[in-house]
Amino acid sequence: MKTLAAVINGINEEYEFEQLTLGELQPDEVVVRIVATGICHSDEALRIGDAPFPMPVVLGHEGAGIIEKIGSAVKDFNVGDQVVMAYNYCGMCPSCRTGHPSSCNNWAPLNMGGGRPDGSYTFFKEDGTPVSNFFSQSSFATHTITNVNNLIKVDAEEDLRLIGPLGCGLLTGFGTVVNGLKAKSGSSIAVFGTGAVGLGALMTANIVGCSTIIAIDIHDSRLETAKELGATHTINSNTENLAERIAEITDELGVDYSIDTTGLPAVMKASIKVLGIGGISAPVAVTPHSVEFNTFLDLVLANRKLAGVLMGDVVPQLAIPELIKFHKEGKFPFERLLKFYKFSEINQAVADSNSGETIKPILIVDEEYRRDEPLA
Repeated sequence: MKTLAAVINGINEEYEFEQLTLGELQPDEVVVRIVATGICHSDEALRIGDAPFPMPVVLGHEGAGIIEKIGSAVKDFNVGDQVVMAYNYCGMCPSCRTGHPSSCNNWAPLNMGGGRPDGSYTFFKEDGTPVSNFFSQSSFATHTITNVNNLIKVDAEEDLRLIGPLGCGLLTGFGTVVNGLKAKSGSSIAVFGTGAVGLGALMTANIVGCSTIIAIDIHDSRLETAKELGATHTINSNTENLAERIAEITDELGVDYSIDTTGLPAVMKASIKVLGIGGISAPVAVTPHSVEFNTFLDLVLANRKLAGVLMGDVVPQLAIPELIKFHKEGKFPFERLLKFYKFSEINQAVADSNSGETIKPILIVDEEYRRDEPLA
């Protein structure tokens, strides 16, 4: 079976469209016709080499589509089902068995290995060259092979063009607040960076009842969006003194929680410094950078903690339906962050995301899908 894919053939190269051949379908896999997919910062980190990955590769890990073929061992899914795709996990290790699939013992080889654990591949060039898969999903293609554990079935009434980005960035923001930080009602939180992950966290902080929600960025337009989505305070760290403003807002106490989505050393350090006694910080960006701090002065002395949180520590099959429910109730209005592009415009969409012009680009891969209906 052929698929048209946006391929990265080398570090820092642009996406090139190529006809690829899908590999053999394994028993626990399905073929999905991609309708739409979000572009995430993690895709860009791999493209530019911030996170090493075997190339050539088909990226994309916020896909939504329709099942066209199922493997012999697949249960509970049928041809024609609408699905959102998230990450893969084994389902058998202690972490998976205790409800933490993002801590799966096999998470890295399943999602970051480039091929299947048995060494086989899902994409091939015309000359037989294997092409790496990302997140066991690779949604920057018209058709893809994915594992059943990646799938979240959604109702036929849902618009797949809208809900693809729930599979990673927004999911990470949501889960970091709920599961990683376990933010309490009445608490304070500072969110560094108001992209999709940061704004997802901000909207979730509203849902759980945080009383002080501080958005920090260097773009006034994004800070205005953050305010509209529920930030109680905004700080432009280019033009305002961050430490002074946090002290003013919190009556010198510091915040209970912070999240860094930028991955920049100075910002990661600042996200620790703004914590109050007993505060917890979650650095969630995919970044090549490190941060230097004194463990005693910056953590121990004030009982502060750093929390590593991958994919929000969520079970996608539970969290994504919950986010769809929150969206319908008007509590998670993520449509405010989206801008839609044709699949052929992928390089422009990436450029707009990098410049800050677009918060969350969505590629419409299947332009025939509900073509007579406006985007939600």
